[in-house]
Amino acid sequence: MFSLLLAFTGLAGLLLVNGQSVIVSGAPWKDTSGNPIQAHGAGIFKVGSTFYWLGEDKSHNGASFKAVSCYSSTDLVKWARHNDALSPVSGTMISNTNIVERPKVIFNSKNSEYVMWFHSDSSNYGAAMVGVATAKTPCGPYTFKGSFKPLGADSRDEGLFQDGSAYLLYASDNNQNFKISRLDANYYNVTAVTSQLKGATLEAPGIVKRNGVYWLIASHTSGWAPNPNKAFHATSLSGPWSSQADIAPQAVRTYFSQNAYDLPLGSNAIYMGDRWRSNVLGSSQYIWYPLDFSSGAPKLVAADVWSVNVGAGTFSVASGTTYEAEKGTLGGSSRLLSNSAFSGGSAVGYLGNGGSVTITVQGRGTAQWVSLYIANGDSSWRTTTVSVNGGSSVTLDQPNTGGAGVVLSIPVQLNLRSGSNTITIGAGQSNYAADLDKIIVY
Repeated sequence: MFSLLLAFTGLAGLLLVNGQSVIVSGAPWKDTSGNPIQAHGAGIFKVGSTFYWLGEDKSHNGASFKAVSCYSSTDLVKWARHNDALSPVSGTMISNTNIVERPKVIFNSKNSEYVMWFHSDSSNYGAAMVGVATAKTPCGPYTFKGSFKPLGADSRDEGLFQDGSAYLLYASDNNQNFKISRLDANYYNVTAVTSQLKGATLEAPGIVKRNGVYWLIASHTSGWAPNPNKAFHATSLSGPWSSQADIAPQAVRTYFSQNAYDLPLGSNAIYMGDRWRSNVLGSSQYIWYPLDFSSGAPKLVAADVWSVNVGAGTFSVASGTTYEAEKGTLGGSSRLLSNSAFSGGSAVGYLGNGGSVTITVQGRGTAQWVSLYIANGDSSWRTTTVSVNGGSSVTLDQPNTGGAGVVLSIPVQLNLRSGSNTITIGAGQSNYAADLDKIIVY
């Protein structure tokens, strides 16, 4: 009998789909040593043909500063961890009781050094500063230079953008006003506010420039909870900036994620976000989707499984086979639900606590990604069991989707034998699982 348990060994990229390494948002990503990637609030930069990903190490499941990690990759899929880029320094604003978030790095050619900016704060988020550190190599380690309020004003969530000059993007004035300020020649400080979106209540910013237009991608402020991230555009960083526009359907709240970084990719970009879990921050997953500009404005492509060709600057979305849950075999107390939000208008509910559904699928005799399309109207996460061909089950976390009629996909890696297989969902658990609309096998 094939073993089920590939479910939590999946990493961005080391499972091939049709011969390609793939990106699977919401799966537990691991580095090339098999350890969970800890790089939240991502900052990405490229040196030669190598990408570097710096982020917050939240493996202690807390908001306090543990480390800024550093990973490298040549394909944006297979990531190797290096030494920590920034570590706590007692008695400073980067001690292990302080807050260090959203590290971003740009290269300063004048001084031939890498300059890191980050949100620097006290444990109660009352200091509202930026921090600056420098290094001669991409992963450093970086030397902390200090923390301060840019031009005397608050700064919490922040980002950097280079366009000839360099700019700080930041939530200011108790998160009420969003500002873009130009950096000095050393990239150690800011010199003047370039533009301001008053009353915008934005955070988690990034900018992508396309065809002479600047696109600001940012979320609104809702703590660790997701909200519909927005896009603004202008032909100059000094503005005027457009009114906000959605990058995804509002109901899905950016597919339960918050923007961290927006990486240009050919004529499009990659949205790199975090799916935060405030009670277990180290288990927060990464949501990376193509950001498609073909309509003239950025729109997320909610691809379960996709690949990127960094040399060509292109992406491709994998195709799978869809199996409607309502066409499976219902067990116990499970029952059909009707809602126009479900594909085909139906789903299976009351899974778990005695209810289950078994779906027959075709496999290729290998490890395959399976996406469960679920609706969870609770304010909290649920869990479900998944088993293959009557074997042992694995437990899959299911986020609150934002409503009983709002559907999100959750990935799991399963070993499927060649030909017919049965996948059973919700069996052997006392708690209720989310409602199941369909599954897609890749």
